[in-house]
Amino acid sequence: MDPHLSSHVHATAAAAAEAAAAGGSPDGKKAGGAVLPPAAVVILDVEAGGAPAAAAAAAADPSDGGDGGVDYMARAQWLRAAVLGANDGLVSVASLMIGVSAVNRSRKAMLVSGMAGLVAGACSMAIGEFVSVYAQYDIEVSQLKRDGTDSDEGARDALPSPTQAALASALAFAFGAILPLLSGVFVPSLWARLIAVSAASGVGLTGFGAAGAYLGGSSMRRSVLRVLLGGWFAMLVTYGVLRLFGVVFNIDVSSV
Repeated sequence: MDPHLSSHVHATAAAAAEAAAAGGSPDGKKAGGAVLPPAAVVILDVEAGGAPAAAAAAAADPSDGGDGGVDYMARAQWLRAAVLGANDGLVSVASLMIGVSAVNRSRKAMLVSGMAGLVAGACSMAIGEFVSVYAQYDIEVSQLKRDGTDSDEGARDALPSPTQAALASALAFAFGAILPLLSGVFVPSLWARLIAVSAASGVGLTGFGAAGAYLGGSSMRRSVLRVLLGGWFAMLVTYGVLRLFGVVFNIDVSSV
């Protein structure tokens, strides 16, 4: 507490006490011969009042939770599933199509491989998500029974839905996979087709990375670079491995 402020407060309190003892008010005034009661003296503890003020300032500080009250942790589960599914679909199908083109130059081979990857990947994502979320569901139900709250409708409504998770993952995978599939199916030239698939995949990966960063409240630049470089790396590795495989074993799929 400031020493000047403290001395002023205590001096005021002393003056009030002396006035009360003398039978008057602190300012020495009387009303109709009757002695006025001493004026109330309020001593403010500035140091004690600083804590609530600091707490109020911290609560109003936009840097702490200043995201409009958005709970990013609540978004984490479905955001992870959506971004993972779409990104997995795009990278898997694009890498599959580019890898097949390393040993077969025909457009039909790329189309068939892309369609097979879309269907198989969507089913795999759906089944995997269903099994994973159902395991989580069983664990949470067992915990509710141990806590004796298994009959609480609010608690049961908060349980995860394996069916919804499976459908969401399958649709997200298919949504991501359709982009490279459509971009390469109408291009006759092999190299032009590879460029079209790579470019469309790059655009899609950039969009998925930016959307994930925006919804998750993270750095958009880092998210986009991470997703984009990871996707292109997967495509390059797939093409290189299949190309090396075809050269070493003298394999031409079109002749089989």
